[in-house]
Amino acid sequence: MNAPAETRKFEAEVAQVLHLVTHSLYSHKEIFLRELISNASDACDKLRFESIAKPELMAGDSELHIDVSWDPDARTVTVRDNGIGMNRDEIVANIGTIASSGTRRFLEAMSGEQKADARLIGQFGVGFYSAFVVADKVTVLSRRADAPAAEGVKWESDGKGEYTLEPVELAERGTSVILHLKADEDEFLSRWQLRALITRYSDHVAFPIRMPTEKDGKPTDEFETINAASALWTKPKSEISDADYQSFYKSLGHDFNDALAWTHNRVEGSQSFTTLLYIPSQPPFDLMMGGRDERKGMKLYIKRVFIMDAAEELLPNYLRFVRGVVDADDLPLNVSREILQHNRQLERIKAACVKRVLDLIEKLAKDEPEKFATFYKAFGNTLKEGISEDANNRERIAKLLRFASTKGEGTAQNVSLDDYIGRMAVGQDAIWYVTADSYAAAAGSPQLEAFKAKDIEVLLMSDRIDEWMIGSLSEYEGKKLRNVAKGELPLDEADKKKQEEATKEAEPLLKKLKELLGDRVGEVKVSARLTDSPSCLALSDYEMAPHLARLLREAGQDMPESKPTLEINPQHALLKRVEAETDEAKAKDLATLLLEQAEIAAGAQLPDPSAFVQRMNRVLLGL
Repeated sequence: MNAPAETRKFEAEVAQVLHLVTHSLYSHKEIFLRELISNASDACDKLRFESIAKPELMAGDSELHIDVSWDPDARTVTVRDNGIGMNRDEIVANIGTIASSGTRRFLEAMSGEQKADARLIGQFGVGFYSAFVVADKVTVLSRRADAPAAEGVKWESDGKGEYTLEPVELAERGTSVILHLKADEDEFLSRWQLRALITRYSDHVAFPIRMPTEKDGKPTDEFETINAASALWTKPKSEISDADYQSFYKSLGHDFNDALAWTHNRVEGSQSFTTLLYIPSQPPFDLMMGGRDERKGMKLYIKRVFIMDAAEELLPNYLRFVRGVVDADDLPLNVSREILQHNRQLERIKAACVKRVLDLIEKLAKDEPEKFATFYKAFGNTLKEGISEDANNRERIAKLLRFASTKGEGTAQNVSLDDYIGRMAVGQDAIWYVTADSYAAAAGSPQLEAFKAKDIEVLLMSDRIDEWMIGSLSEYEGKKLRNVAKGELPLDEADKKKQEEATKEAEPLLKKLKELLGDRVGEVKVSARLTDSPSCLALSDYEMAPHLARLLREAGQDMPESKPTLEINPQHALLKRVEAETDEAKAKDLATLLLEQAEIAAGAQLPDPSAFVQRMNRVLLGL
């Protein structure tokens, strides 16, 4: 027995989405048609997949298609598909309630200056709601393919907080979305305008999109197909224009911007498959909103049958910004997600996708430096994750990395490891770098002083991921990567002798500082790093940088307390002052400030900021 008609309230998140959509997307209101056609295409894809196991689902209507019609008298636009359809519970789940965490992330991303960014609509799976940008009422009629005619469902809402549900009899499977247009949206009652939008946004949908022909300004009962209705990736590259590729990307990635670059390849042999992979020009929002946990953007097809959004199976996490399709000829059609994860053929396809993407990025780096700079600004930090995650391609990824440098152009990250090696002095056997939590902190690090004095280039790494990334990149092209703040510096015989003499001469001062600082330091040493600054921290080769330890503590991670090594410059006036100070309290203030300023420069968190301020005030006032 059918459930009676009823009125329900939208969940709070959906109500918020509706409010934002109807009040924020006025500048891109035509996206409603792209999104509704995309949903219809998904419904047709799902039916085609399910019909492999249940051919009876297609009975009586095997030609899948999408119809877009308009009625100037009723002021409606209808998007209908003969795909899988929905039952009552599915309509409630997909339209009336929060379907996934994507809706919440959509709400977060739609705040502030990003409010009017229509790219968010499709990327977060809330495209249906864009209908309310142009309609003051939306009616949905749907019947699932495996349900009898009497189990059709009618859903209707004005988008203001409530919707109604009632059973209806529907002779045909599929879904119709009927938009009752607002008074000022007459432009969408034009066949020419609707057709132009379909051509712009949906020409490469792989199902026929049909529209009624027109006679005397009125739609007729005859339909004609108006899109290419073919899978773009199956065509020869010679038959596809750049405009075709860009148009397909925009429909695939729900993006208004052009793709930065793409690669289209067909592999023939014992395992045949086609890949069409795009690099966006700007970061997709699922990348920015924690996309490692829930990724889409790579569609898996088998013999042109859509199987799933399989980003995790087709590309590693560090390439999660890539959008595209993979169409395989010889994977089993009844493949499930569990089988996919352990399928050797799919592993080979994944390896091929990684190779193609890295080939494309390398080509940009070599032949199109401006595009590569755009890519690196958008995705450089994401690419760095591959140093740790993809040991097989570590050398290739490392070659693509760019950094700021003491011999670079200010904050610009445009120095490659190859550039650095090419400028290395005769006899230099290491690539030197420093990590910090900002460019200014890296460039101003006291540990750089000896390197500047000897004209040795140092890479300035200031992105949060750098310290973690560099832990997996110990060597490049036979050269060790070394942190200027870690371990002992290599000294020639003259420098060693000078260092030994300075240490011997400073022994009383070193002993005094160790006594004054007590357990706050593990050791006090004369520095080979400093020429101008009074003090700095030195770390062991395997010790975590203080700024990273601070960030991890702030993120709730338990970090073991470590006692730093304090290196000093005995020739500095402040050290001379400590050495000469006979008042123990004043000497302790001075010694502690030397340690604390070294900790601040290294990005460490002071254990007691208030005590630091009071100590600084006493020293400034001469108390």
